[in-house]
Amino acid sequence: MSTPVDAEQAWQDLQRIRVPQERVYDEYERAASGSRGMTYGTAALMWLFLAGVGLDLPLWGLLLSVGAYAGLLGALIVWSGRRNRMQLHRSRFTGRTLLAFAAGGVLVGGTVVLASRLTEPLEPIYAGLIQATAAVAVYLLSLGPANRWAIDSVRGSGEPTEEADR
Repeated sequence: MSTPVDAEQAWQDLQRIRVPQERVYDEYERAASGSRGMTYGTAALMWLFLAGVGLDLPLWGLLLSVGAYAGLLGALIVWSGRRNRMQLHRSRFTGRTLLAFAAGGVLVGGTVVLASRLTEPLEPIYAGLIQATAAVAVYLLSLGPANRWAIDSVRGSGEPTEEADR
């Protein structure tokens, strides 16, 4: 007892389901890549923090600046999260997202350490400015490719691509 299936009708039904799903992915990619305010706000906060830490602050000043940095960064994240209309289920964030985040942390942290080693002979204020500028430059240059790589995994997870169908 099988029901005859019209292949053309089945294809049209599949496309009717797939097009809204592609729009969801398009909106997610736009939301992830179009937030320039969050990117530059984070970069500005990072630059101020690293330039301030480069001044050889006493322990209480360092702890105060770390607390202020964490608080302002948290406020920026909350503000950006409230603006973002689109949220996918947490399972849509793949291992690539976590890997891109970790690689960015290692890259920026390595830049800070390398820049501090290279600028040791300089006065603290100049060394701090160079460290901050180098770290923020690496952050901004690596953020775009890392986001595109991580977002591609969200679009491609679970569904066969058209190239696989051919």
